[in-house]
Amino acid sequence: MHYQLLRGGTAAAAARRVRNILGSVLGRDGWMWRSHEVKLVSTSSGDTVTIGEISYKLKTPQNPELVPLKYLSDSLPNTVAQHLRWIMQKDLLGQDVFLIGPPGPLRRSIAMQYLELTRREVEYVALSRDTTETDLKQRREIRSGTAFYIDQCAVRAATQGRVLVLEGLEKAERNVLPVLNNLLENREMQLEDGRFLMSAERYDKLLQEHTKEELDSWKIVRVSEDFRVIALGLPVPKYKGNPLDPPLRSRFQARDIHYLPFKDQLELLYTAGPNVAAERVSQLLSLATTLCSQESSSLGLPDFPVDNLVAALHVLNTFPMLSSQQLVQRLYPYKSILGKDGHTAVESVLSRFELLDSRRQAAPSSVLSVCSSSDREGLADVTVRTADKDVTFQVPVGSKELRPPNSSLTFINTPSHSQLLAEMMQSHMVKDLCLIGAKGCGKSVIAREFAEMLGYSIEPVMLYQDMTARDLLQQRYTLPNGDTAWRPSPLVTAAMEGKLLILDGIHRVNLGTLAVLSRLLHDRELDLYDGTRLLRWDRYQILKEQLQFSDQRLQERSIFPIHPSFRVLALAEPPAVGVGSSSSRGQQQWLGPELLTMFLYHTVAPLAKAEEMGLIQGLTPNVPKEAAEQLLHLTHSLRQTNDPTAQSLASSLSTRQLLRICRRLSRYPEESVSHAVNKACLSRFLPSLARASLEKALTSCSIHDSPDPAEQTRDYSCVVQDGVLTIGKVSAPVYSPNQKMKVPDVLFYDNPQHMMVMEDMLKDFLLGEHLLLVGNQGVGKNKIVDRFLHLLNRPREYLQLHRDTTVQTLTLQPSVRDGIITYEDSPLVKAVKHGHILVIDEADKAPTNVTCILKTLVESGEMILADGRRIISEPCEAKERPNIIVMHPDFRMLVLANRPGFPFLGNDFFGALGDIFSCHAVDNPKPQAELAMLKQYGPDVPQATLQKLVATFGELRSMADQGTITYPYSTREVVNIVKHLQKFPSEGLANVVRNVFDFDSYNKDTREVLLEALHKHGIPIGAKPTSVNLAKELPLPEVKMTGYWTLNQGGNARRKLLCPTETRPVDVKGPAFLRVQSYPSSRQESRALSFTEEKAHWQIPMNEVNIICDVVSSDDRLYVAMCNPVTLYSMKERGDNIQCMELYDVFPRTISGVWQPFVTVAPLGSPLDGQVVLHEEQSNTVLHLDLVTGAVRRLILSPDGDQTPSRASNWWSSNEQQGGHKMCRDFSQKNWLLFYREDGNQLEVLDVLESRVHSISLPINLKSVFLVAEDRWLLLESNTNKKFLLTKPMHMVAEDSGVCQIHSISEDPVSSGHGAGSAEVSVPQMLSNEPLPNENLSAALDQKIVSPNRVLADTSCFVQIIVGFPDLMSPNEVYSCKRPADLSAMKSSESGSHTFFRGALRSSTAKRENCVSLLSANQVVRAIPPTKAPLRDIYPKDVTPPMTAAYLEVTDLTSKKLKYIPVPRSMTVSPYTNWLSKVSDCDVLVAALGSGSVVTVDMGGYVRLWETGLDTLQRSLMEWRNMIGSEDGRPIQITIQRDSGLDVSAPKHGKIDATNAPHVGGNQWAGGTGGRDTAGLGGKGGPYRLDAGHKVYQVSQAEKDAVPEEVRRAAREMAEKAFKERLKEIDMSEYDASTYERFSSAVRRQVQSLRIILDSVQAKGKERQWLKNQAMGELDDAKIIDGLTGEKAIYKRRGELDPELGSPQQKPKRLRVLADVSGSMYRFNGVDGRLERSMEAVCMVMEALESYEHKFKYDIVGHSGDGYDIELVPADKMPKNDKQRLKVLKTMHAHAQFCMSGDYTLEATEASIKELAREEADEHFVVVLSDANLERYGIRPERFAQVLTSDPQVNAFAIFIGSLGDQAERLQRTLPAGRSFVAMDTKQIPQILQQIFTSTMLSSA
Repeated sequence: MHYQLLRGGTAAAAARRVRNILGSVLGRDGWMWRSHEVKLVSTSSGDTVTIGEISYKLKTPQNPELVPLKYLSDSLPNTVAQHLRWIMQKDLLGQDVFLIGPPGPLRRSIAMQYLELTRREVEYVALSRDTTETDLKQRREIRSGTAFYIDQCAVRAATQGRVLVLEGLEKAERNVLPVLNNLLENREMQLEDGRFLMSAERYDKLLQEHTKEELDSWKIVRVSEDFRVIALGLPVPKYKGNPLDPPLRSRFQARDIHYLPFKDQLELLYTAGPNVAAERVSQLLSLATTLCSQESSSLGLPDFPVDNLVAALHVLNTFPMLSSQQLVQRLYPYKSILGKDGHTAVESVLSRFELLDSRRQAAPSSVLSVCSSSDREGLADVTVRTADKDVTFQVPVGSKELRPPNSSLTFINTPSHSQLLAEMMQSHMVKDLCLIGAKGCGKSVIAREFAEMLGYSIEPVMLYQDMTARDLLQQRYTLPNGDTAWRPSPLVTAAMEGKLLILDGIHRVNLGTLAVLSRLLHDRELDLYDGTRLLRWDRYQILKEQLQFSDQRLQERSIFPIHPSFRVLALAEPPAVGVGSSSSRGQQQWLGPELLTMFLYHTVAPLAKAEEMGLIQGLTPNVPKEAAEQLLHLTHSLRQTNDPTAQSLASSLSTRQLLRICRRLSRYPEESVSHAVNKACLSRFLPSLARASLEKALTSCSIHDSPDPAEQTRDYSCVVQDGVLTIGKVSAPVYSPNQKMKVPDVLFYDNPQHMMVMEDMLKDFLLGEHLLLVGNQGVGKNKIVDRFLHLLNRPREYLQLHRDTTVQTLTLQPSVRDGIITYEDSPLVKAVKHGHILVIDEADKAPTNVTCILKTLVESGEMILADGRRIISEPCEAKERPNIIVMHPDFRMLVLANRPGFPFLGNDFFGALGDIFSCHAVDNPKPQAELAMLKQYGPDVPQATLQKLVATFGELRSMADQGTITYPYSTREVVNIVKHLQKFPSEGLANVVRNVFDFDSYNKDTREVLLEALHKHGIPIGAKPTSVNLAKELPLPEVKMTGYWTLNQGGNARRKLLCPTETRPVDVKGPAFLRVQSYPSSRQESRALSFTEEKAHWQIPMNEVNIICDVVSSDDRLYVAMCNPVTLYSMKERGDNIQCMELYDVFPRTISGVWQPFVTVAPLGSPLDGQVVLHEEQSNTVLHLDLVTGAVRRLILSPDGDQTPSRASNWWSSNEQQGGHKMCRDFSQKNWLLFYREDGNQLEVLDVLESRVHSISLPINLKSVFLVAEDRWLLLESNTNKKFLLTKPMHMVAEDSGVCQIHSISEDPVSSGHGAGSAEVSVPQMLSNEPLPNENLSAALDQKIVSPNRVLADTSCFVQIIVGFPDLMSPNEVYSCKRPADLSAMKSSESGSHTFFRGALRSSTAKRENCVSLLSANQVVRAIPPTKAPLRDIYPKDVTPPMTAAYLEVTDLTSKKLKYIPVPRSMTVSPYTNWLSKVSDCDVLVAALGSGSVVTVDMGGYVRLWETGLDTLQRSLMEWRNMIGSEDGRPIQITIQRDSGLDVSAPKHGKIDATNAPHVGGNQWAGGTGGRDTAGLGGKGGPYRLDAGHKVYQVSQAEKDAVPEEVRRAAREMAEKAFKERLKEIDMSEYDASTYERFSSAVRRQVQSLRIILDSVQAKGKERQWLKNQAMGELDDAKIIDGLTGEKAIYKRRGELDPELGSPQQKPKRLRVLADVSGSMYRFNGVDGRLERSMEAVCMVMEALESYEHKFKYDIVGHSGDGYDIELVPADKMPKNDKQRLKVLKTMHAHAQFCMSGDYTLEATEASIKELAREEADEHFVVVLSDANLERYGIRPERFAQVLTSDPQVNAFAIFIGSLGDQAERLQRTLPAGRSFVAMDTKQIPQILQQIFTSTMLSSA
């Protein structure tokens, strides 16, 4: 095997070409002209070696077994001879040499050749970052209780006259090598044991004066004159590593050993591959040489491993048909390590040398057979089918019997895998292999299959990040007598026993550590710490023959052979492509030039879809086929995009996860695929962008989450019966443990959601999975797990991880007893042994490199412990081996982790290890479940309080999900609040919630957000008990009897007034289906800071030109109708959303509002709940709407109903105007309605259920109809206002000739008895259809009375009560409460919005009367315009009345009081004021809601709920005060219990003071304030509260805590002064400052939260690491033995880790914001403020990134019709202060105002992406802001999508400002998911920008 010595070098391209030509002309033998200059001359005085003219005299070695062997080859290339000659010169001079050159074995082999030539003994040491001075000088060992010093390599070499070979100087840490400085220079060294090494000359001089004994007694030791040092190193600026220390460098003589020259190399290759065409060899070599040239390294291409060409040619020699390109891929896997540019560079070189031949030549397709070779031990014949030829060749095999291919049950062979195995066989013939593949793609399985085919035993070694060279090779331990010894690591035993060593995860290990193995991999030699040497098998055999030693004797000298069939198979994940972005992702580009020389590389390509399908069906035969296909469709569509987000999602759907999902689906086929995918990707905790793209991918693969209809109704209960546990639908046997005390028991309240999680866990648990639960803090992960184990009755072991967890603490805890090291099993080992469940908590807090060792345990069931024992899962393997722990079959792991990302600053456990666990996202319970659970925690806490808490926290959580606030509030916090309230019910809710929110009280922005949320749900935090602002009560005029109503029943009148009726069916047209849209309702509780009549308010999402024309309620549902366009909104009083149905298509709006529809809504009752009838008055259209399905039917009542009166007549000439049609809906709950036309004489009664119409003809013309009861209706005649009562039989049946009768009513004033003069006739505005309850009637009339009655209101009275009407025929008494002035007579100096148009065109009377009666509360409420309210009485003289929309006039008949409640102005008002004035005479509409409340909707669509009933108000006030809590008012006393003394005497009512003067204190008056045991307010010990209406005297806490005014003023002045100074500093006017403040304040919250995240990311990057080998700090467990032996550097401490040398410098991330400053932005700014929002977004970017310049380099560019690169902020001049930032904003605004029209969105995006891709940066981002009118300019969305994703290096995002209609949404559908956003509301732009920031830029910072 002589080929390993020689390398190739670079030469000029021209010369190479000549040689290529000559080579093919001369053939092989043309090269063999060469003189050998190395002569070995034997003379009598000893042997001499001569190289050229320089000769060296040989000496006989003392330890011949230490002389290198078999490094020299028969023919030395000339170059090598020259290197050797130079080394000999330096050797003769006594100088130390440094061989420097590119990575690879050449330098080492030249040094070894020289030593073999000169017969010198060698001390070899491979330096790594873990090398310390003890490894070089002396190490202590304990022998029988005493510590000895044992010389290490440097000292041994110096004293014995050997040559010290130091390999890898660039790997050693900075200050280790200087220990050698003096030894190198002066050959002197002071040793730890007191000896002193002295150079030979000085020693010999001393010897002339002293005896040897004297020198020994002085401990002086002679350094041999033959001692030399040969150092081997890489040139560091080019390669990674530490640069040489100048003092050290100066002590060496350097020699550059580059690759061998072209011709030498070529000859070498010719001998290696005699069957290969000469031309092909030279092409391969030319390629290699080109890729090692200076030019290629400046392109960033790593060096080609020239040394491996020899191995590659051996393969080619056996397989001449193999394609060169594939061979190159194995040597130099450029597709994995290089980015796009690198690819093209390499491919161009390949094509240049005609090596792109993979298409012409087929790859080996499969391994046909493996059979043991007859002629030689340890080899096997492998036959591989290639194209159509079978080739047989020999490969090394292991000791077990071979297994024919395709015979394994657990390995499903797919074409690509069998090809891979065949290729691996080829490489295995010559060299060690490395498999590169993404996690979960089957590397380990392939490796296992490969090993089994060749009969290898596997030795898996899981590599982790802070693994040291010692962990790899040898570890110290103590013998039972306390002596220290070295235990060989699995790697070493594998080498000696000839196993297949699997290095799992070489991408994790530090390169400096792996370098220790380079000699093992290249030369199969290894020097261990205790002086053992492992030699290559053939070298060992020759050594035996030469020295005639037995194995025994060599082993005494600790020399062992490495088994000839030992092979290494490394597994790794693909390197981060593109060296630039490597540093940020934390994983370095691990595959560098050094590693390239160590292995041949094979990539495990992801499976093709068909193959993966075959695999899944082979391993899970019962999986539902459709589900599996959907899964694969999704996975492959995600894998094929080049979008990093989709890629990361695809990585969570590795083959391993897919198999897990399919196993589960084959067991539970009814489960949905989307559920499984969401679970596997943990979509609940993905950043919003990633979640969006996952959802989009799911829908595009048509995987829909079919909500389980039974989901809500299913009862999730868990029962244990007869030893079987059942959760939901899944059951499992209960375990019977041997250690009962380890079974957890926990307080757990069942709730459906946690039950669902547990059911899900149980399914996976039964499938044998290990579980990972991920969730926010406080959602009950630990509780769920404990409860789960409790139910299963499983004992658990518990491990809590933290920042300092190490691999040792996870597995064993070493301790020292009597000088002997013993190991305590950690919970992990105990659980494995006894079959317990291991619960690992806070898994994300430990470094991922530590938790990685769990992977082998879960995957292969193997793990090696620090004390040499190993855990294995197969009991059969345990028989023949010692130190084995067999994994108990019941062992399981349950891992708990917080979700990845901010604000949990843990490590991404899910990202690193997620795919080996079955993952479950645990979320806070849903509101219902949470409420039920809190009820169990606080059974006595009022339901309303719990609901408020649940709602508030629900909102806070959704805010945390959107990133508005950073802390995710969890169930744990709510539970704590409820526990407190349960124990101390008197404390107010507002105080107790502060226990959670005081954490945020210093962060102003968060605090505002929180207060807003709390107040929104009515938790009055910050309110005082005294802030009660109820409306002032005025006295009501006396209720007097004012007259009679008499029914005329004269005989002759009777005949005339019978009314004929006819019945006909209704003609139904339709249904048509309209879209019912749902909008979120943001209901806000109004009683946050003060208590008023207003309960809650919210805004209807309406168009601002729309006009509200009707409000009606049914139960707790509210319907609001609008008429421009006709729209119906429906909402629940406490619901989360508002349904909206646009009827625009049914009532097309006629031109310019000429036709003004007016609609009325009637909600129907059961069984038609949720359906309404809508009536439009002018066209008399009757529609029946179903708001659930969106069905619309048109009901045609009269046969001629279709011919609506022609609207051609001009609408303003009112003489032709016919009266409108009206609908009476008082009994719509009973599903019948009445229609009539003003001035008409027909009544149409519609029975909705039977769909019939009864039409009644009347003898009079109608003005209006009031339904006073179901069978009695009050009619008004049109001109005379005369009243008639129509009675009808209750049930109209068609056959029954029931006749309706009409009775006229005469109204008489009270004075003149019955039937005399006629009173003025009142026109009722409102007439109730039910009577007042008797007690209310009695209270109103101040007399005990029981009688039918009705309440009536008109313009002249506050209220009228007609007693006896309509049931009694005797005269009915009318009691009324007169107004001081008639409402209609008051001239309305019109209210705010309509002042101006009313009466300008035509002022008809308003259509809505706005008057309702609340019978149970004994009140009449009406809305009146502010002009008609007695403002002088309501407000004091000096107070200006507030601007209001209206006043609610509440007439309370019980307390005889009158209240005017102001209704605030509406935010917006429709411009159609004239139309508005026809709807209502004030700006609000009123409807009753429930018993004691009303609802108003103002013209701007603002809904407010009012509580007017006295009882309900009082109850609410009590509750409100309780929520605030009473205790802040009183000073707290600390009392230590006393037994007697004055205490509260028996409670009493106290005397009542007739004058009702206020009393404070004194313990005698009732209704006092602040006394001890009388009834009153604010005292102590009284029996009840009694409010006599005085101000409560309470020394409030607030007053005591208040800051004196002058202090406040001083603070204010100080702030103002500072502000002015700052403005002066940056010379900015105050006007400018306020302008800038407008933009800045709008985004302050986003800026704040972004900066918090940036800070924390930065802090995480600076997290300190463990520095090992320190002389102080904490004891390092790994060095506990070194501590025993007395070493110093056995501590570790936390410190800033210097960046690894040679690792690329962190570059800032590069961001460009492309703002749209085109004319359309300015034009539409008035409509939706888009330009201002864009300016805010720009302002946000500038403010958030201020002072993070080192992390982010940003620029802001505008695009408009003028061009696409208008520079607003250049990258090198980022604005530093407000003035500069304002200037940028002003530029934007001015540009948009004056630029040309046109759209350059596309070009700008394209140009920016190209430009950024050229810049050097860590990551590139482009954010495009645009008002996507792309279609208007003829730009195809697909084209835009293409541009956005045009460069995979640049992450481009587009934010579209909602354009006309659904244009932007349509656009978003065509654009890639997660890359485009639509901001319908421009306020969202800054939020979206913040989302983009957090979920992409910061995820990897």
